[in-house]
Amino acid sequence: MTDTTRRTVIFGAGGAGLAVALSACGASDGDDTTASAGQDGSQSDQSQAAQGGGELAKTADIPEGGGKVFKDKDVVVTQPASGEFKAFSATCTHQGCPVASVSNNEIVCPCHGSKFSAKDGSVTNGPATKPLAEKKITVSGDSITLA
Repeated sequence: MTDTTRRTVIFGAGGAGLAVALSACGASDGDDTTASAGQDGSQSDQSQAAQGGGELAKTADIPEGGGKVFKDKDVVVTQPASGEFKAFSATCTHQGCPVASVSNNEIVCPCHGSKFSAKDGSVTNGPATKPLAEKKITVSGDSITLA
């Protein structure tokens, strides 16, 4: 009778553990997109930007021949020529460091010296071998947003 009791306890504990694990998974309706809301009920800037909502900058904030890095949004916005705005991933393709600055129409990664074209994201100086991924932006009036 002792073996039966041990088996019952072991199977019972295992079943309870399985039930807890399965209930933690929960049911999903297939919608995996979530957005955090602030105290006022509005979506956070980060989730809006991820969905193409939040303003990144004013056009006047992006110097011609230069640019601005938005680390929290993983994007760098450049102005390679007057009135021409481009956006790229702010993560270096060499070893994943964040790029730090834009000057002389080059996006600079401080980790190992890689440089990328502010016009098309191509590598202008290694050790990186792959270009920065282009990101879509919308320029409306003097406002730049992620598309």
